[in-house]
Amino acid sequence: MGYFEGALFGTSIQDVDILRLPAAFSPTTSIGDRAMNHVFTPPEASSLAVADSDLRFPVRRVYCVGRNYAAHTREMGHDPDREDPFFFQKNPDSLLPGGSILPYPPASKDLHFEIELVCALGQGGAKIPTDRALDHIWGYAVGIDMTRRDLQGEAKKLGRPWEAGKSFDHAAPCSRVHPVTRTGHPTKGRIWLEVNGKIRQDGDLGELIWPVAGIIERLSSLFTLAAGDLIFTGTPAGVGAVERGDVMVGGVEGIDEIRIEVG
Repeated sequence: MGYFEGALFGTSIQDVDILRLPAAFSPTTSIGDRAMNHVFTPPEASSLAVADSDLRFPVRRVYCVGRNYAAHTREMGHDPDREDPFFFQKNPDSLLPGGSILPYPPASKDLHFEIELVCALGQGGAKIPTDRALDHIWGYAVGIDMTRRDLQGEAKKLGRPWEAGKSFDHAAPCSRVHPVTRTGHPTKGRIWLEVNGKIRQDGDLGELIWPVAGIIERLSSLFTLAAGDLIFTGTPAGVGAVERGDVMVGGVEGIDEIRIEVG
């Protein structure tokens, strides 16, 4: 059993196709009887701190759910009753730990915040049924989906992908991961964000259109999920812009808070 399997991710589930994150590798990695020689040292894998522990949570992929609170869906000009959940991704190396300074990104004059509950998977699979979905969660965190709204808006007009608006450097601030054994699975509780001491977003997890189990069921029908995947579950109404020097503080009741300064 690998280090993360034993120390971090726990035991397997029987009824799904389980995938686990491989152990960390060196520039020369053995695969069976064959050595893999890289042309340069691979970059260090992205990871998040685990609360009250020296362990790190290794991150494989970062999925995000679009328009998953009705009020936010309406403020973005859409009808929440007419949409199934949809997903996009951020790069794992766009993660930024809480307490950091987020450099204002280039090519944008409209940088927006979106506070979100984040679930961290300890086990994966494909076509995971809703009634088993929560068993795949290792823990929870608090994230901010930062968005270059002007670039995203232009991409929408042209029918282009959103990567430039959503997946830039430092676009995914995220708190420490808290094991589900301590937090349980939150279904209600305040989710909020303030900028320079003024509340800008204030909602409740009970307002999620697609709850966490439904998100995992639907997402795993599109992708094979694995240990180390993060899912940003959507943001309540009140998203808006920040400028250099602004300080964002947000949180999810019963999980954690996060503080990020825009540099």
